[in-house]
Amino acid sequence: MKKIKILFLTTAHRHDDDRIFYHQAKALQTKGYEVKISSLSSEFQGTVDGILIESYAVLERSVPEKKKILEKIGCEYQPDAVICSEPLAVIAAKNISKNKKLSIIYDITEWYPSMRMVEQFSFPLNILHAVKFFLVQLYAGFISTHYIFGENTKKFPLAYFFPFKKSIVLPYYPDDIYINNKINNLRPDKITLCYTGQFSEEKGIGNFFAAVESLRRKAPQLSISILLIGGSRKEKDEKYFSELLKKYQFENIRIDKPASFETFTEAYADADICFDLRTMNYENHHCLPIKVFYYAASGKPVIYTNLKATRQHVDVSKFGFLVDPENSDEISECIVKYINNPELYSEHARNARNEYEKKYNWNAIKDNFINFIKKSLA
Repeated sequence: MKKIKILFLTTAHRHDDDRIFYHQAKALQTKGYEVKISSLSSEFQGTVDGILIESYAVLERSVPEKKKILEKIGCEYQPDAVICSEPLAVIAAKNISKNKKLSIIYDITEWYPSMRMVEQFSFPLNILHAVKFFLVQLYAGFISTHYIFGENTKKFPLAYFFPFKKSIVLPYYPDDIYINNKINNLRPDKITLCYTGQFSEEKGIGNFFAAVESLRRKAPQLSISILLIGGSRKEKDEKYFSELLKKYQFENIRIDKPASFETFTEAYADADICFDLRTMNYENHHCLPIKVFYYAASGKPVIYTNLKATRQHVDVSKFGFLVDPENSDEISECIVKYINNPELYSEHARNARNEYEKKYNWNAIKDNFINFIKKSLA
């Protein structure tokens, strides 16, 4: 019997993206589907864990060139379904389907258009480009046969413009095989605070440093260790981060490069509390910071920006605090609560792991994803 072919097309994500490769592709491959991933953000051709990969690092090329590459890959592979991560991938999939009926499934995980797509343009060009990108998003939604939404807050606008198209909400829950569960006992004289991701103003590294400085003033006897995992992508972010380091002059600070997906939770195993203090804005309110599920799975209490998407999808109160990211005193006070009440810290650490096991794990939703793909082929 001929295997059903599933092709993943993405422009902005790597071929080894955690959602695409480690969760969706592997789930389909273990169920007997033939799976191929094609990305325009990384260079690799071969087979990994039974999954075909044909990816090229050509993100800087023109839109027509990138579209042509995706179309060529699809036409040669002749899939039965294409799972796309961006509008350009959806548009390319439309041309793949000219000679064959296939499902075009749009996996919407990014807010589109994002602010970074228009920040290079000054007013009023930024407004015009935002409208253009919005129309492209609608066109991709029109072409698609099915939708996967990463979270409910990403349903706008497609679920409202095309309400009769089949869809599913598929959160970014971790698979336990990639989790290093390490619940710490909080010491009264020492604490390790962790930030992972981009070292940029928008992502909140400045807010994190300000909170640590506030804690340093409130608890001068406390030994504070800072663990940073990540880096800066843009020159302006590198400059911003360098200025922060000069300003605060923290003594016990460790800066590690981004960890691989398989080793990510091991990289912050020594952390007592994990943070995400990104800026409050319209886009961020609709984007769930997905590492909260990995921190919970690892048994780490968290302190997060009080975003709409986070409130809607996660009950953080059971294992952490939601805060105003610019209120450093409020944030440091949350840390002090843990220091003064180690029983609360232990309760939140246990709750984090329990919430993950009950609600936020990949095995609980994997079959929903597989069944949705199977039905899309009918």
